[in-house]
Amino acid sequence: MSLTDLLTPISSDSHIAEPTNCYRDNIEAKYKDAAPYIGRVDRDGKPVDVYIVDGIPDQIPVMGIISAGRSSKEQFNTGTLDLCEHQGGWDPKARLADQDRDGIGGEIIYPSLGMVLCGHPDGDYKNACFNAYDRWLQEYCSTAPDRLFGLGQTAIRSVKEAIADMERHKAMGFKGMMLPAFPAMEGDYSDAEFDPLWEASIALKMPLSFHVLTGKRDEIMGGASGRGKSKLSGFVNLVRAIQDIFAMFVFDGVFDRHPDLRLVCTEADAGWLPHFAARADHAYKRFEGTIKQPRMSKLPSEFFRENIYVTFQDDVSAFQLAGMGLLNTDRLMWANDFPHSDSTWPTSIPQLEEFTRDLTDHQKRRILRDNVVELYNLPVAA
Repeated sequence: MSLTDLLTPISSDSHIAEPTNCYRDNIEAKYKDAAPYIGRVDRDGKPVDVYIVDGIPDQIPVMGIISAGRSSKEQFNTGTLDLCEHQGGWDPKARLADQDRDGIGGEIIYPSLGMVLCGHPDGDYKNACFNAYDRWLQEYCSTAPDRLFGLGQTAIRSVKEAIADMERHKAMGFKGMMLPAFPAMEGDYSDAEFDPLWEASIALKMPLSFHVLTGKRDEIMGGASGRGKSKLSGFVNLVRAIQDIFAMFVFDGVFDRHPDLRLVCTEADAGWLPHFAARADHAYKRFEGTIKQPRMSKLPSEFFRENIYVTFQDDVSAFQLAGMGLLNTDRLMWANDFPHSDSTWPTSIPQLEEFTRDLTDHQKRRILRDNVVELYNLPVAA
């Protein structure tokens, strides 16, 4: 039986390419003149469309985030929107055609520029941008609510406001909420004052996601380590920042206090997880009594296995480890990452045919469709 006879995959991590009107038409009046927008600059004698954000000196090439399907030899960071084939980044009707071409039945929608804004130093500005994005995204997803599934954004200026944001997002039809790597307030996510937020997520059945590249801008631009001259070292090390987040939730007892909490580790691959969890167990047992550490009801690996969903696209090791039983099949969610440069679009199906050839039909259904449908309670046919 071919993969397409068995199921229609749903991507757990796809993206918007925010148009200028996303922010300018929806942001509160106070920030209208400072709203992010797309501008055209000259680079080496060629016109390039870039995102311009007040308070962030970097100009992000728009084509760099809508270059799915291009070869690595193509200059996907240069060019203008009128040359872009991926209008589905901002046009929902074109997006459905993009899904059909890739052979998928729906997508969980994350932002692109919104990821950069997660690291903006001004929490109030960030909050205004996120609210504007939410309004725009609601209209975008309303075109096909059975195939376009949005996640709201929140700046976390306070726990009370974050809970209100989550309630608003649910009322807007969103399926979950994306958190910045760092809250825009004092303290960190492991602090007890955040406990009401985790309980609200459980009660509202609104999963919370941490996506790579949502940390502080200076750390992102230097890569996770800031070492070496090659930008590729920074790209490879991106997973480290998100590993830090989930290690904090495990070792600081957040999952122990909230055993029903489920978080999504987005676009950080999954093949690293068995070793990372085993190393966590080793540290917990080896240094018991010598390092100040809250006692936990389970080993760290059990929390990694049960409380964290991980999304990935072409991480071959993740598929192999799942087949070996070394990853929890019920917590793995495939993604196509459209329309980003790292996307598997438009050849997701033939790639998945290869990657999943040694998996059982049950494992294929869980990883490629059922897990994301169940986690987000998606309104799709069985």
